[in-house]
Amino acid sequence: MKNLIAAVMVLLALTATSASAQTGDDVVWVQIEAHPSLRVAQERAQLYSSVLADVNGFALGGSWYGIVLGPYSRADADRVLQVYRSQQQIPQDSFIAYTRNFGQQYWPVGANALAQTPVTPPTEAPVAESATPTPVTEAPVAEAPVAETPAPQPEPTVAVQLPERDLESPAEARRSEAALSADERKALQIALAAAGFYNSSIDGAFGAGTRRSMGEWQAFNGLEATGVLTTRQRQMLMDQYNAPLISVGMAPHTDAQAGISIDMPMGEVTFSRYEPPFAHYDAKGDLGARVLLISQPGDRNTLYGLYDIMQTLEIVPLNGPREKSGDSFTLEGRGSKIVSYTQASLQNGEIKGFTLIWPTGDEERRARVLAAMKASFARTTGVLDPAAGADSEQHIDLVSGLEVRRPKMSRSGFYIDSKGTIVTTLEGVQQCGRITVEQDHRAEIVAQDSTLGVAVLRPTDPLAPIAVAKLREDTLRLQSEVTVSGYSYEGVLGGPTLTFGTLADIKGLNGEPELQRLALAALPGDAGGPVIDISGGVIGMLLPPPAGNRVLPENVSLAADASALKTLLATAGVTPTESTDRGAISPDEMNRLADGMTVLVSCWE
Repeated sequence: MKNLIAAVMVLLALTATSASAQTGDDVVWVQIEAHPSLRVAQERAQLYSSVLADVNGFALGGSWYGIVLGPYSRADADRVLQVYRSQQQIPQDSFIAYTRNFGQQYWPVGANALAQTPVTPPTEAPVAESATPTPVTEAPVAEAPVAETPAPQPEPTVAVQLPERDLESPAEARRSEAALSADERKALQIALAAAGFYNSSIDGAFGAGTRRSMGEWQAFNGLEATGVLTTRQRQMLMDQYNAPLISVGMAPHTDAQAGISIDMPMGEVTFSRYEPPFAHYDAKGDLGARVLLISQPGDRNTLYGLYDIMQTLEIVPLNGPREKSGDSFTLEGRGSKIVSYTQASLQNGEIKGFTLIWPTGDEERRARVLAAMKASFARTTGVLDPAAGADSEQHIDLVSGLEVRRPKMSRSGFYIDSKGTIVTTLEGVQQCGRITVEQDHRAEIVAQDSTLGVAVLRPTDPLAPIAVAKLREDTLRLQSEVTVSGYSYEGVLGGPTLTFGTLADIKGLNGEPELQRLALAALPGDAGGPVIDISGGVIGMLLPPPAGNRVLPENVSLAADASALKTLLATAGVTPTESTDRGAISPDEMNRLADGMTVLVSCWE
């Protein structure tokens, strides 16, 4: 069995650091299967539990999940291994495994078998047809050395007692089936459809199609294909269907302070704190799931304000559908690490809802958990007091205990024409999932010069700048006063900062004619900002410090000159306005001009 061989490889790696031999008194287990899929491992453990005693499931490391029997003493484990093999109750390549190799227990949900002392296996083993569940077809894995199996032992003097068979006859099964409600019958059809055996309407009528799918499900699970499910088989089918919910401890939960009753994955989250309008339920397991319950008094304006605020938070990735209508809204965000869903609605002056935050790559379970939360959500009496939590730690990057989404990097830029075309530093817009101007407007790169380090952006939707740069191409005198306008603190302040200095050289450090050397102390966020002379003309664009091991003195900065910018703009079909003014403008006019043309350019994941 390739799955088991690969699992053995995982176990050998885990045990490589332990040199001591095991004694006959050690607690041991009989490992019967391992799978790289948690969902498959849960389903298989469920199937084994219906026919064998002492079934447990543990993470093995390396994204593998083992199914084991135990815990037993070594002598009992050897007897179980022999008897179950001989009766074909377990695979022939099952083997003895040790507690030190196991991680978190995933089956049964909520159990802690690692804390148990050895149990006594069943004592009587009738010879029976194989109860081993049907093998699972999975993607092939690399072959690995097979672990050494224990030497054969003498025939046991004490046999193993297997669980009692399902003795309900087809006639009895039909009678018990007749007592099912319409919703229970539909639930069975839904479960058969989810398992891939049923593709007709969910109507609760058990016609030929439903009977055929029941028989196929029975055959797949190693049961007699009668087309009529017994009481035990119906429970088995529903347990398979609900395995995603069982695995995360889905259970009803009522938060009296928030005034919300809802089914939640309580095996993965636990209550943390109230920071209105949220009740925080943080992750307590390895999965990393989180839940927020939303509860606050308010009106439609409050609801829409919450809608806007939620979209600035780290827990709501940028990509995903958003819908706001009347007295409710929904938000879905899909990022590289998490998927989140938020719903909230206004009723009788109270806004209530929830947010589910789930790791990517586990969509099947997330969808089932979300559906259960939606279906069970109910309002109860009470609402969180907006004044509660006023003594919580305040931070500019937090909203009610949640991180505000931050860009990877923010730099400066400036408008070059009336359509909103922007010149900025190439460093600030490379390898971005999204580029924004003033955080709200998307933009795209339309031209770039990697040697010069300059990029030209065009907003997705046209913008109407308050002011645009006028390029001055004639040469200034050395030591002329210049001003750089930029977002020195990468957007922390509400507008650009002016940094004053002088033109130190009209060439770069290596004599580059397209560069200028400035005597001023700029910060990283200033890169991309316009270099302005005393008349308001733009003579160049500030560049970031050189990359690599070279560090310039504190008051030395470089800029791309206006002629080089004009050449790059021509490749994008942009003709900038030329500056013809030569008289000095007032400080107030300089501030208005710089504030109107300078923009914050942000790079997002």
